[in-house]
Amino acid sequence: MKVIILCGGTGTRLKEETEFKPKPMVEVGGKPLLWHIMKIYSHFGFNEFILALGYKGNYIKDFFLNTKAFTSDFTLATKTHKTKFYLKHRREVDDFKITFVETGLESPTGERIIRCRQYLDKDLDFMVTYGDGVANINLKEVLRFHKKQNTIGTITGVHPRSKFGQVKIKKSNHNLVASFQEKPILDDWINGGFMIFKKSVFKYIMPEQMDHGNFQRLAEINQLAIYKHEGFWFAVDTYRELEDLNRMWAEPNPAWKIWP
Repeated sequence: MKVIILCGGTGTRLKEETEFKPKPMVEVGGKPLLWHIMKIYSHFGFNEFILALGYKGNYIKDFFLNTKAFTSDFTLATKTHKTKFYLKHRREVDDFKITFVETGLESPTGERIIRCRQYLDKDLDFMVTYGDGVANINLKEVLRFHKKQNTIGTITGVHPRSKFGQVKIKKSNHNLVASFQEKPILDDWINGGFMIFKKSVFKYIMPEQMDHGNFQRLAEINQLAIYKHEGFWFAVDTYRELEDLNRMWAEPNPAWKIWP
C-alpha cells in the first residue's frame, strides 16, 4: 500500500525555517521531520511513498538523491568528479521507495492528491498524511479498522493541544484562581492525518478544494470513518513547536520513535 505525504505547503507560521527550506524538511534531532514520518510508516511495512511536492520541492529531491553521500564514507577526485563510495560502512540505511511528484506551488490539497493518482496501485487502497505531524500510532490497527468499517475513507482523530495556558477557577469561589495548566490537551477531536482511502474517493475529490471540503462530501453520505487515537500526537506549526519537538527527541525514548 502506497503512502501520499503532502509536502507542498509554504509553512508561513514557521518562517524562521521555511524561508530556506520546505516545512517537512525542518530538522528534529538532526533529521528532517519528513524522515521521522516515513520511519513511522516504514516500521509497519509501508515503505512506498509518493511525495506531493510544491514549495521548495527541489530541496526534498536533493536530500534523498544525495542520501548515499550523507550516509557513506567516500573518496572524491575533484578534477574528474569520479567518486568511490564505501558502501559496506554505510550508516542508517533506510528502505524507502519514493516517487517525487510536482503538484504545484499554490495547489489545494485536493489537486495535490489528484496529481498523485497516476502513481497509485490500480486497485488498492492508499494512505495519505501531512508532512508536519508525528504520532505513536499503530498503522496496522488503523488499516484493520478501515477495512472493518468498509467506508471510502478513514481519518485519524486526535486531541489537539491548546496553544495557550488555561486558568482553572476555584469551584468554591469563582473569583479566585485555583491553578494554571500549561497548554493542556483538549477533549475535542481534529484530523491528525494518517488517513486511508479507497480508490473510489476520487469521485468525490474536487481539485480546487482543501481537505475539509472534500472530506465533508464523504461525511454527508456516511462514508468517512474516524479512528480515535488517544496516544501521542504532535504537529509542528510554529518555531516554538519545533523547539518543543526537538526537546522531546533529546529525552530518553521519544514517544513517536516506535522503530528500533
